Amino acid sequence: MRERPDKLNNHAIMLASDGEYTEAIACFKRAIVIERNNYLLWYNLGITYRDSGDLSSARSSLEKAHQIAPEKADVLETLSTLCIQMEDYVDSLGYTKEGLEKWPENPAFWNLSGVALFNMEKYEQASESFEQAVCLNPYYTDALYNLRDTYTQLNNHNGADECNKRIKNAL
Repeated sequence: MRERPDKLNNHAIMLASDGEYTEAIACFKRAIVIERNNYLLWYNLGITYRDSGDLSSARSSLEKAHQIAPEKADVLETLSTLCIQMEDYVDSLGYTKEGLEKWPENPAFWNLSGVALFNMEKYEQASESFEQAVCLNPYYTDALYNLRDTYTQLNNHNGADECNKRIKNAL
């Protein structure tokens, strides 16, 4: 009986959810041999590598997923987040810039841009990104927390207090 990529994908996801990363990765790789240009297999392989702690392999797999399906916002968002985890803020900004060129109304890309800029100690630019995220989604609590912390760095106590009020109302 011939193995099917969709069945292998589903089985690998179940294995990964049980913490069986080595087996899940092997399963994804078998599926990719059958269907090499399936972005979802590469994406799920990347997520599994990330969850297993292998960030370098995660990044390679996610980059392959992005190469196959550049129109998928979730792939770019995950790549940007992974770069932040890897403390590669420049590449994270590159992915968020690409995402914002395609989806300027996506608050997650604005927030990720702010996180990268904050970590680079570019607080003014970070605040602008977080403000844009909050403008697009006033209840985006991650962006509100990030904006509050950025305002604190900038000694903008009124802004930080306003963020605290919004956070309290959002929860």
